[in-house]
Amino acid sequence: MYLHLPSSRFRMPHAASSRHPRLYSSRVICSVALEDKARLGHCTRVPRNVNMESLKNGYLFPEISIREAEHAEKYPHAKLIKLGIGDTTRPIPHIITSAMAQKALALSTDAGYTGYGDEQGNKDLREAIANVVYKDKGVEWDEVFVSDGAQGDISRLQMLLGSGMTIAVQDPTFPAYVDSSIIVGQAGKFQEETGKFQNIVYMRCCPWNDFFPDLATTPRTDVIFFCSPNNPTGTAASRPQLERLVEFAKANGSIIVHDSAYASYISDDSPRSIFEIPGAKEVAIEISSFSKFAGFTGVRLGWAVVPKELKYSNGFPVRKDFNRIMCTCFNGASSISQAGGLACLSADGYQALCRSIDYYHENADIIIDAFTSLGLKVYGGKNAPYAWVQFPGRSSWEVFNEILERAHVVTVPGAGFGPGGEGYIRVSAFGSRECMLEASRRLKSLLK
Repeated sequence: MYLHLPSSRFRMPHAASSRHPRLYSSRVICSVALEDKARLGHCTRVPRNVNMESLKNGYLFPEISIREAEHAEKYPHAKLIKLGIGDTTRPIPHIITSAMAQKALALSTDAGYTGYGDEQGNKDLREAIANVVYKDKGVEWDEVFVSDGAQGDISRLQMLLGSGMTIAVQDPTFPAYVDSSIIVGQAGKFQEETGKFQNIVYMRCCPWNDFFPDLATTPRTDVIFFCSPNNPTGTAASRPQLERLVEFAKANGSIIVHDSAYASYISDDSPRSIFEIPGAKEVAIEISSFSKFAGFTGVRLGWAVVPKELKYSNGFPVRKDFNRIMCTCFNGASSISQAGGLACLSADGYQALCRSIDYYHENADIIIDAFTSLGLKVYGGKNAPYAWVQFPGRSSWEVFNEILERAHVVTVPGAGFGPGGEGYIRVSAFGSRECMLEASRRLKSLLK
């Protein structure tokens, strides 16, 4: 085993080096190498993936979890309110959990047992997604691929597209798009001075452009990751904005990966799907999830729509390759989760879920009122369960640490979503009403 030794680890005394330089050097290096081997244990000769080495720090949300744990250890008696990671807190309606329970119990019978299902998902669920979520949008059931969640689909799409693709992302945006592009080798070198990766186009989305990128100055890329309603800003693209995005993709021969995981929270006339836009099926894939819509963050269920009209430059259908990816890299979503998904899309199940969404909207109103009463600019909260709060001239991690340390409230620093997020924090509306009211009281007391 060969170990790289930093210069500080090995310095030869001058006298010894002049008398027997080779002998002394080999003995000391051997001694240090044995010492390091004992410290590290057995090492293979397999080098680490250089793309993994390019990931900056820890993934945002595990990093926040680490800081939460450190804070809890420092203040063991403080009641910590978690408004950071967007994890749902309302119980899943009984009509949905009972469907999953029945499916699970049926597996213990000869008549009800099922093994492997279709990698693409249960046909009944695929039809329900097409008929309920995409009613009158031209989506056919066999264009729907059921999965274990949108985040898994992001990685599978990156595998499908490969390392040679150029990509654009909103700035700020959900970090999984950038991190997955780094892992597959698309991103290039990290530039410390800008906080950006060399080969990624960052489309700035901020208050002065209505949180929609200036497409006139955006260079062409193969793939455009676009999240609406956006995580973290909580803003949804309007119909004219999505029409411009589709036109831009068509003109450039690009593919849009549209993340609509928060579409069920839209409360105005903003499109809930990119497929509401004419021509989108020729240029877009849509990924979505039951996680935030139905509280399935732990149950794990999502889907991707890959239209038949979407084709590569040589005319080959993208859908056929994605089907191969699903069959090769995924063995199908849990049959129990899919039974729950089917119940979510029933009339009674959907109505029950809408009550939970209304609850989270009311939570968002409480948080927005707290910050606006302090004279701060707050965005989002109306079409997504997040408030995007601006702290001009301040480091977002500094604000995060201050609120955690002094109010015992966990938020998310905006810088974790890209350089465009600096100066903001994201506050989640996922929580109990009691926690929202208490967080509001603490924040008002801290920031007044």
